[in-house]
Amino acid sequence: MSTLPLWLEPVERLVEAGGVVLVVLAVVAVLVFAMAMERWWYYRITWRMARRQLLRRWAARSDHTSWSARTLRQVWAQALVARLRKPLPWLKLLVALCPLLGLLGTVTGMISVFDSLSLSETHQARAMADGVARATLPTLTGMAIAVVGLLFISRLEHVIRREDQRLHDRLARALEESDA
Repeated sequence: MSTLPLWLEPVERLVEAGGVVLVVLAVVAVLVFAMAMERWWYYRITWRMARRQLLRRWAARSDHTSWSARTLRQVWAQALVARLRKPLPWLKLLVALCPLLGLLGTVTGMISVFDSLSLSETHQARAMADGVARATLPTLTGMAIAVVGLLFISRLEHVIRREDQRLHDRLARALEESDA
């Protein structure tokens, strides 16, 4: 019977199933999905309020046509879109790290399998098959996290492009409405 606290038992099973690398992959997965949820929340709540504020601030200006006004509009729009884009490099880094961590887990697992086989007198195929299956689990996990992360990154990039275009369109429409 294990003397570990109840909340540590899943971690112990993870380490038994795929090694320490699988725990690191679980931490990376939690980070990726936490960043995904944060971006969803930011887009749904904070971004829309900030966009409305920018549109109101632009509409309240008296000068919309001068070079400095157009430059200011461009700077304001770029700054707002940059806040939406901010965590994208970190997400890409974490997603790119997942398959590499999975491969690291497989290599270390295979080394331990061959090491244990070399120490034992019997060369059982069953023990080797179990070890290989356990060693490839981190690669499968790393690839699965990376695929889901890539889907999220692709969706986020699509949203950023769309919102950048919408913001510019709305700022231009506010300019036309103020001229009428």
